[in-house]
Amino acid sequence: MALHPDIAATTDRIIERSATSRAAYLALIAHEGDAGLRRGNLGCANLAHGFAGTEEDRDTMKAGGAMNIGIVTAYNDMLSAHAPYYRYPEQMKLWAREAGATAQVAGGVPAMCDGVTQGFAGMELSLFSRDTIALSTAIALSHGMFEGAALLGICDKIVPGLLMGALRFGHLPMIFIPSGPMRSGLPNREKAKVREQFAEGKATRDELLEAEIAAYHSKGTCTFYGTANSNQMMMEVMGLHMPGAAFVNPGTKLRQELTRAAVHRLAAIGRGGDSYRPLGLCVDEKAIVNAAVGLLATGGSTNHLIHLPAIAAAAGIIIDWEDFDRLSRAVPLIARVYPNGSADVNGFEDAGGMPFVIRELIGGGLLHRDLLTVAGDDLADYGRKPSLDGDALAWRDPGASGDETILRPVASPFSAEGGFRILTGNLGRACIKVSAVEQDRWIIEAPARVFEDQAAVQAAFKAGELDRDVVVVMRFQGPRANGMPELHKLTPPLGVLQNRGFRVALVTDGRMSGASGKVPCAIHISPEALGGGPLGKVRDGDLIRLDAEAGVLTALVDPAAWAAREQAPPPPAAQGAGRELFALFRGAANEAEKGASALLAAMGV
Repeated sequence: MALHPDIAATTDRIIERSATSRAAYLALIAHEGDAGLRRGNLGCANLAHGFAGTEEDRDTMKAGGAMNIGIVTAYNDMLSAHAPYYRYPEQMKLWAREAGATAQVAGGVPAMCDGVTQGFAGMELSLFSRDTIALSTAIALSHGMFEGAALLGICDKIVPGLLMGALRFGHLPMIFIPSGPMRSGLPNREKAKVREQFAEGKATRDELLEAEIAAYHSKGTCTFYGTANSNQMMMEVMGLHMPGAAFVNPGTKLRQELTRAAVHRLAAIGRGGDSYRPLGLCVDEKAIVNAAVGLLATGGSTNHLIHLPAIAAAAGIIIDWEDFDRLSRAVPLIARVYPNGSADVNGFEDAGGMPFVIRELIGGGLLHRDLLTVAGDDLADYGRKPSLDGDALAWRDPGASGDETILRPVASPFSAEGGFRILTGNLGRACIKVSAVEQDRWIIEAPARVFEDQAAVQAAFKAGELDRDVVVVMRFQGPRANGMPELHKLTPPLGVLQNRGFRVALVTDGRMSGASGKVPCAIHISPEALGGGPLGKVRDGDLIRLDAEAGVLTALVDPAAWAAREQAPPPPAAQGAGRELFALFRGAANEAEKGASALLAAMGV
């Protein structure tokens, strides 16, 4: 089917807008491929240092004819999603030898968990861990010892950070290798119910802890459709995984064979072969648009309204929130996965998963099919579901949806539109995810209650001060103020207030991510309050109007009085938990719509 005209037009706008920066990027990776840092140019002492750690492969590496794969890993065993990576490198070295190649762990990147740090000081390091991961990836690949790379990462900032760093080495072929979601535990809606009961004092801390442990219970990615699993979706629609690899559980034979196939494939797509697929050419404007379309079609995480512009910028491509808004009008919502539905990602996978989504979106003219993927030249390869035929991998059509409460065809979607909106007005420019918000909550008009700390919101809730129609304004939460933490701690009390029948919304320059759900949240407000953003002018009692239908976010204050009003003073910079070490990142960060990145700001992109 022909590409939808709105998808084509948005792609053309991005290509035109990015012409100069993309040309500069392509020139960079062409130079790096031809004359840049690579193994053949290293001196003997340099090579000896690079070989010294591996006796088994030294002779092969010395001969210089085989690809040496650099493994960049986010392994740690505190994160359930990354714990399965423990034995991947030793297995991958064996599989590389099967393909006539070698492999070495090039380096590790930090991988922190927002689920562990949420609501506490460590969360203020979270967003800038992405820039740190990009730097770590660049360091790992800077040795010039590798002709390709395998990127082992899954969760929130890890995949974007790996991509941002890896794209600066875009002359190399690279494949992302996931480890898959944990098997289903306590259903997400039951977990959310206990959280709300605890917020109301109707459940004990022990009861809450047991519910959380029952939900997050084993190795693998968390099973709700937040940023981590949205990352995996994007890698599929961008063609950077082996097809269908995203949501296969850890510890299975199928998962092992997909990883083995990725190593073999990486060995086949190097510069010396006839199917050279450098990362910088795979990640083009069409791939970026596909990632945005996939987010909209599946109700993915709002964090990618920050991450995707940052990833794109690292490849010389400029995408903004207006592009998301325009695409959202054309892309139907065809998946409902918690928090936008009751099913988790295992239910999503069982119903057809990403192969079903990709096949349907291609059939509806909503994805660019003609991509240079790691698997081939046709994204339709990713519209087939992997399975084992004996010990061999096979890919088959996913068939009809296994559960139309989770996945629907493009012809009969859950919603004709994708569920993201841009809001503008005298409070700045913001995003809202409405795919999980009932439509009678798309317009909220209520008095403001202003906060600068999540604990203060919880205290006001417990004191009964928020038992009314209210717009909770949470400011000084932007990237420059405190690193733009996710405000997960606000979800249970706001959900309880809405359950009580009040008209409730959140307005913030912080983040809420893919864990946000039924309460309307205007997030990522730019410019942020620190430095003069209008959110700093809001006072308790100001009437705030959030209108997701018209795309409006405004304080209903007399314009003359608004113009004359002074900014509230920012809170003092926080100390402790390493936050002071990230002052450089905060001070240099660009705005959320450009990626909230100190690295990109310093690069001028």
